[in-house]
Amino acid sequence: MITLSHELRVWLCAGYTDMRKGFDGLAAMAQHVLQKDPFSGHVFVFRGRRGDRVKLLWWDGQGLCLFYKRLEQGRFMWPSAKTGAVHLTQAELALLLEGLDWRPPARKNTPKNAA
Repeated sequence: MITLSHELRVWLCAGYTDMRKGFDGLAAMAQHVLQKDPFSGHVFVFRGRRGDRVKLLWWDGQGLCLFYKRLEQGRFMWPSAKTGAVHLTQAELALLLEGLDWRPPARKNTPKNAA
């Protein structure tokens, strides 16, 4: 059974990742590219070049777990940055895995006067 702590942090790896990477390759990316500890219990999210596949890597306290999802239609929403890490909430991760846009909407109108 998969249980996620309320203290869990989700780190999204900007850019794309070679989806041939497995446990060790993704853990190395988390450690060297994202500068995070892959054995911290946090979730690390990686997207493939085409944008229709993601892999999630996390340490459950006993071993590394790998979740792989492919969308049959559409692409996963991803930040435009080519490198670095983006922190997501668990709610944003749930939206991402559903193939929905998890990013906050951009404000179009800002008020000019308070009164």
